[in-house]
Amino acid sequence: MEKRQIQYQFQEDHLINSSKNLFDESKLKMEEMVINLGPHHPSTHGVLRLEVLTDGEYVVDLVPHLGYLHRCFEKHAENLNFQQIIPYVDRMDYMAAINSEHAFAMGVEKMMGIDEKIPKRVEYIRVLVAELNRLASHFIAIGTYGLDIGATTPFLWMMRDREHILRLLEWVSGARMLYNYIWVGGLYYDLPVGFEERCTEFINYFEPKLQELKELVIDNKIFIERTANVGVLPLDIAINYGTSGPVLRGSGLAHDLRKVDGYSVYPELDFEVPIGEGKMGTVGDCWDRTYVRVLECWESLKIMKQCVKQLTTDHKRDRTFDPQALVPKKIRPKAMDFYSRAENPKGELGFFFRTNGKSDIPERLKVRACSFCNLSVLPEISRGVLLSDLIAIIGSIDVVMGEVDR
Repeated sequence: MEKRQIQYQFQEDHLINSSKNLFDESKLKMEEMVINLGPHHPSTHGVLRLEVLTDGEYVVDLVPHLGYLHRCFEKHAENLNFQQIIPYVDRMDYMAAINSEHAFAMGVEKMMGIDEKIPKRVEYIRVLVAELNRLASHFIAIGTYGLDIGATTPFLWMMRDREHILRLLEWVSGARMLYNYIWVGGLYYDLPVGFEERCTEFINYFEPKLQELKELVIDNKIFIERTANVGVLPLDIAINYGTSGPVLRGSGLAHDLRKVDGYSVYPELDFEVPIGEGKMGTVGDCWDRTYVRVLECWESLKIMKQCVKQLTTDHKRDRTFDPQALVPKKIRPKAMDFYSRAENPKGELGFFFRTNGKSDIPERLKVRACSFCNLSVLPEISRGVLLSDLIAIIGSIDVVMGEVDR
């Protein structure tokens, strides 16, 4: 009888070798110690492990350890055709799946040379659902940040209002979080009848709620004392580390790809790019980053109003409209190296494509994940802070580990 092959042999040093500690315990000073924060801890916003060197309650240094939620996205993408990749794109930043789909679909459309042919109704629908998803993502960021620093009410309010958005997106796509709604060349389906009216009802409902949130969180004395002048990220460091989104704009730079690149129908829409101004502390602190996210919620509502108006007037529903009219039967771009990017709720999401012109499967698909780049600045702005302030800094960066460990 043939001897069974042993597939896995346990060795005690596997863990140490796979995730080596940065700090050598034998070289620590008398008052120093190493603390593992995570990977199973709510304040790390997923399976993030931080190896923290402390001196009493102060952080001397830290290093993030990644890879506890590895998705194998890029390896999957090398074995699937372009349309089949979209559900896997959803699963990176699962808080903003439609925004990620939008970025991916636009990249493939540019490679195919059909980006200028996409119908305006499709473009306005894409922007409408993307801004709905941007709101839902910011609700999670603001609500869980409240939990991080000891406030329960903002989280409950945000979950209540986010549920309205998830029901709208479920109505349009059939899924609550992972949508597969934006396809290369078009959409899975047109908006359901009455969707525009429901969006208007949500906007009218949420505008006063957003003002209440601002008073409850942003203007709250305890919140200000907990976040102002904490985790200050100077603009030059933010740029050098490649941060983007609210993390970069919180440091005072009005860099938003919806304005800079002017993709889709964003150039036709009127909205502002909020930046951190140091109103309660120093420009680039935790308060500024949260303040920018709240202001962006107002701007998303403004964009949604304009999209709904267009979808009910100039580009209203038509029996002849086919959202899949330009969806290619087979996607086979020319041989090229191509990079495409878009503004996700957390920052710049980019896709690097390498195609050979013969196959509908990319030879290489590399992701420039905004959460990964934003997380890289964490050690730089955390040295010398209290351990409790480290939690506040992590929450203000707003990372999703599905995108970090893609």
